Formats: sequence, C-alpha cells, structure tokens
Amino acid sequence: MRLTTRTNLAMRTLMFCAVNGDRIVRKHEIAEACNASENHLAQVVNTLAQRGFVETQRGRSGGLRLARDMDQIGVGEVLRTFEASLPFVECFDCETNSCPLSEACRFRDALGAAVEAFYSAMDKHTLGDMVRDNGALEHLLRVAGGPRVGLCGSPARKRTGSASEHPANLDA
Repeated sequence: MRLTTRTNLAMRTLMFCAVNGDRIVRKHEIAEACNASENHLAQVVNTLAQRGFVETQRGRSGGLRLARDMDQIGVGEVLRTFEASLPFVECFDCETNSCPLSEACRFRDALGAAVEAFYSAMDKHTLGDMVRDNGALEHLLRVAGGPRVGLCGSPARKRTGSASEHPANLDA
C-alpha cells in the first residue's frame, strides 16, 4: 500500500498547522518546510478547508490554521478524505472493473479486509498524537521567530540553543 502525495502533503500541512497553532500560517511557509510546490499545496489546502480540517483567511494577513482542536482530527478521517475515492485495486470500482474473476475472487475479499484494517488502525490516532511532545517535529516545523507555545497547554520551555536540549542531531 502506498499513500498518494496529496495525502502525505495533507498530513504534513496539518502537522505544520498544529505545531504553529498559535498563529496563522502561510502557504509558502508550509511549502518550504514540507518540500512541496505551492500549487500542489493549494489543491490540498482547498480540500482540507472544504472538509473542515482548516480555516483559511484571504488577504494580506491571510493564511490558514486548524479549524478544530488537533485532538478532534482523526488520522483515519484525513486519510479517507484523500484516499477513499481512489480504488485500491481495479475490482473495487464497480463502474470501471473489468476483472473477470471479481465475482469469485477471494484475493479481492482479503484485500478489502486489509484496507479496512489499515483505516481502523489509523482511526486510533489523532493529529494531536502525531505532534504532542514531539520535540524533533517541532524543531523541524516551528516557524522561525514565531512565538513558542506548549503543545499540551503547558508553558513552553525556553530554548537556549544548546545541542544537548535537542533530541537528535537533525543536521547529520
């Protein structure tokens, strides 16, 4: 199984918004941090906004932010939003299926069960689970110069810049 680039970018965007939850973020900031094109990102942000994951604000001080608390955004819900319309295999799409075996195929049934198990496993996780207490992710996604707030509602620890405070050497 392989997730589409759009789905991967959607999760990166939501994690970026969660890490920078104290401000409105801009598309170019996300694109830079997530190594994505702004055009591709715009399509993903549009879908995220339509489905109620993010709020967008137009204009000079515009951008986007989470529309819901990060603990109310299920990873499975996000993945289904971007992946469910794409059939995992040809025979899952009744309109375009041309497989002569589909009526008797146990492989199709096994694949269907596996896909559902994958989504069920992802349903157990929230966006909050992905970003909370994840210092390495915060280090990668925090907008430089932006105010730093704790992701769990606790006050943020002040950074002194010493290498010992960072969980891993991310420049290696």
